[in-house]
Amino acid sequence: MFSIHEGIPTDESVVSYKYHIHESYTSRYNNNDEIRIPLQEDLCTLPSESYLYIEGQLLKSDGTASGINTKFVNNGIAFLFSEIRYEVNGFVVDVNTKPGLTSTMKGLASFNKSEAVKYENAGWFPGKESTIVKNGRFSVCIPLKMLLGFAEDYKKVMVNIFQELILIRSNSDKSALKCVVTTDASGTKKCSADEKAKVVIDKIMWKVPHIIPGLHEEVNLTKFIEKGKDIIVPYRTWELHSFPSLPNTTRHTWNVKTSTKLESPRYIIMGFQTDRERLEADSSEFDTCDFSNIRLFLNNERYPYENLNISFANNQFATLYEMFTQFRSAYYYDYKSETDITPSQFAKAFPLIIVDCSKQKTGFQTQSVVLRVEFETNTAILANTTAHILIISDRVFTYNPLTKSVK
Repeated sequence: MFSIHEGIPTDESVVSYKYHIHESYTSRYNNNDEIRIPLQEDLCTLPSESYLYIEGQLLKSDGTASGINTKFVNNGIAFLFSEIRYEVNGFVVDVNTKPGLTSTMKGLASFNKSEAVKYENAGWFPGKESTIVKNGRFSVCIPLKMLLGFAEDYKKVMVNIFQELILIRSNSDKSALKCVVTTDASGTKKCSADEKAKVVIDKIMWKVPHIIPGLHEEVNLTKFIEKGKDIIVPYRTWELHSFPSLPNTTRHTWNVKTSTKLESPRYIIMGFQTDRERLEADSSEFDTCDFSNIRLFLNNERYPYENLNISFANNQFATLYEMFTQFRSAYYYDYKSETDITPSQFAKAFPLIIVDCSKQKTGFQTQSVVLRVEFETNTAILANTTAHILIISDRVFTYNPLTKSVK
């Protein structure tokens, strides 16, 4: 408080910070189409703060929107795509299969209240009715960090390298939509007349910040590039694995994957869905399946250490909800357990199982890590039940802005 001699602090490291629009090679955005959006070499771009602008229409089968009752599910725009990839100079850096389901599981666990409100502009409405469609038209801005671990973790600029974002439209839009169920005179429940609603995408644009550094920063960047050194890019990738049609038993063992020590799993998010591949069902919500316990093994190391003893029927899920709320503080190192999901919402629609296995022994004796999951239910699993596991693991790539090599 006695530093009265100090001047006004200024930051002149950035001269210009502007969003540039990048469009795909094609204007076709139909089912199964591949949409490539190139980002030509520029001195500095910041993909972590980029976003996708998507504009389109939700129409009835006859091409009109009047009286339509079909709605988007939570995060429904992301469900319109079956894959999203980020490539650097032709090298696949990060990929997300089923980005709708993956980003929903990750977002439910990590968004706090203020973020949940902000991401309504991206079509994020957990537990609520989507309001992004008006008169049959919609537009959203989806931050890239909602869809890819690379964009969320690596907050530095990409320097003098060709980048490309690839989106693949799903073969069907069923998982993105939910129709209103009505009951006829005979008591039969069925979708309303506009159940064959279709989604028409008119625009997809990738808006990326292009940055002009100040003189001092530009000189430093130029000197570094001229040295020909590799730039190290660490991040965490999100990888979804699914076990369709679980057997009708109460005990299950699933050998999920084998990974290298470098890409050892750090967090596991697991959820169950029973017969959700229907227009009458909400594919962004999950089922309890009368889940009672889970054991996750990385080789011979078990997580969590104790049995959970869960019973949703008897309202005994406090331990599971506590694990759910602790994810954000562990993942972002902010020491605050925040969430936008209440315990009642968690039990009703979002009963996700989160296992923190980030603390591991450094001396695994083998060069590979085998992930195995054992889980139990109080009653036999129903038909058409799928188990989903989202694996969050470490990954590193390097690129050289002088030679354009990527490893």
